[in-house]
Amino acid sequence: MKQEKNIIPEILHVAMVMDGNGRWANERALARLKGHAKGADRVRHIVRASLDMKVTHLTLFAFSTENWKRSESEVIGLMGLFKKFMKSEAKKLLINGVKVRFIGNRSRLDKSIIKLMDELEFLTKENDNLNLTIALNYGGRDEIVRATKKISEKVKLGLIDIDDINIEMFSNNLDTFELPDPDLVIRTSGELRTSNFLPWQCAYSEYVFEKSNWPDFNKDIYEEILIEFKTRERRFGAILK
Repeated sequence: MKQEKNIIPEILHVAMVMDGNGRWANERALARLKGHAKGADRVRHIVRASLDMKVTHLTLFAFSTENWKRSESEVIGLMGLFKKFMKSEAKKLLINGVKVRFIGNRSRLDKSIIKLMDELEFLTKENDNLNLTIALNYGGRDEIVRATKKISEKVKLGLIDIDDINIEMFSNNLDTFELPDPDLVIRTSGELRTSNFLPWQCAYSEYVFEKSNWPDFNKDIYEEILIEFKTRERRFGAILK
């Protein structure tokens, strides 16, 4: 059977590496935290744009397991911005039908942040206009190790046999077990690397490396990327005839 080409599936999952906040600030002789604050404003804009363009799933890389290596003042500032965002945006997200999830390793996060995360997830759990996933203290390798430990514990307890382990089981033990794999990954700031972001899930995702820094990324650029994405022929390892 001949497969139709260039059709966006009913589920369109866009994942974004929001890079370039610090560079944006440096170019303007501003403190790096000013760039992160501008980046937080951009998140609001892109969530709205995703709703307008009928994107069903949006995953944002907010803070990586490696970002703890940054200066203490920058990390503290970022955590403050996360808290501010969750408090100020909760009502808007609820009204606009956005369902919020958080992925990542929560063990290192402050209890006050975890409380806000839990509250926002509970508040928006019935929404279905847009599935917004925020990767906070997330690292792909860390996620894979944690999933491996979960499965190993089940084997140890005799709940499953080692021969039961397959791709589906492994996927179901990842943070993203409820989500479809990303169709498209957008990284801003022109850097050409994936930065340990969803390595398992993005095995067959399409990538765009956008030159704009995250604070300058807007709906027009976003829409152009989605239009270009429609022209791509996705093979998923097969040969389309």
